[in-house]
Amino acid sequence: MTTTTPLTTIAEPPAKPPSAAPTRRGSAPRRRSTPLSIAMLAALAYFLLPLFWLLIASTKSTQDLFDSFGLWFSHAPQLLTNIKQTFAQDDGVFVHWLVNTVLYAGVSAVGAALLAAAGGYGFAKFRFRGDRFSFNLVLGAVMVPATALAIPTYLLFAKAGLVNTPWAVILPSLVNPFGLYLMRIYAEDAVPDSLLEAARIDGAGEARIFGTIVLRLLAPGLVTVLLFTLVATWNNYFLPLIMLNDPNLYPVTVGLSSWAAQAQNGGAGSSSDMLALVVTGSLISILPLVVAFLMLQRYWQSGLAAGGVKQ
Repeated sequence: MTTTTPLTTIAEPPAKPPSAAPTRRGSAPRRRSTPLSIAMLAALAYFLLPLFWLLIASTKSTQDLFDSFGLWFSHAPQLLTNIKQTFAQDDGVFVHWLVNTVLYAGVSAVGAALLAAAGGYGFAKFRFRGDRFSFNLVLGAVMVPATALAIPTYLLFAKAGLVNTPWAVILPSLVNPFGLYLMRIYAEDAVPDSLLEAARIDGAGEARIFGTIVLRLLAPGLVTVLLFTLVATWNNYFLPLIMLNDPNLYPVTVGLSSWAAQAQNGGAGSSSDMLALVVTGSLISILPLVVAFLMLQRYWQSGLAAGGVKQ
């Protein structure tokens, strides 16, 4: 007689409920904050709404700017017509303004970034008599607004015969106290002392060390100062206004302001669509800044990520 043994069943562990999401060990679960989301949306609208209005307004005529809703297109958009008229107005002087702005902002940004890198590296890695006092003067200069120095700068440049020249805009923009302070803080951690000593033992001079080693290590901070100076010089209005008298030397900011004055006063050379041309020119003038930021932001983000990791 054969006996059969009952089969034993192994109980399976209960399945996790589908609502339980896997979390990494040691990481806190994500929490959603409704007030924080509302605040972020409000900040996003605060920054993007003027750009959206500018884009919409550049498609309208002067009459439509006053008759139609500001945040939507008119019945007859004319963006291409406004762009053609902007570049053709006053024998194409807007092109000269754009070229002048690129020249002023580009030279000033590169020069200010290099000077800030050299000065910040010097304050961070060299000790000399009066270094703390000199750096405190730099910090004090950060507190002084640029408009307070415009008139003394004009008097100084008038004595030197540099008024109404491109140097009257470029030279003052090369001085960036905040950029020097930023580069000094960045150079203290980004440039190891052991690497400098090894380069000096190999016989490299200080100029070669700065040009081949230090500048590469300071590249993310250099791009940051370059972007700040580029935006500040591109949007600078008061300094070119008092330094330049020739309309062919105007940057975009001063040139568009002169067009806006013509539109308000109805002076010579003004047209019925002059205000629309001012709005369209404002839209065109911000496009190079957007392109420059998109091209350089990867260097900026990589520098911020590298600075947050301890070696």
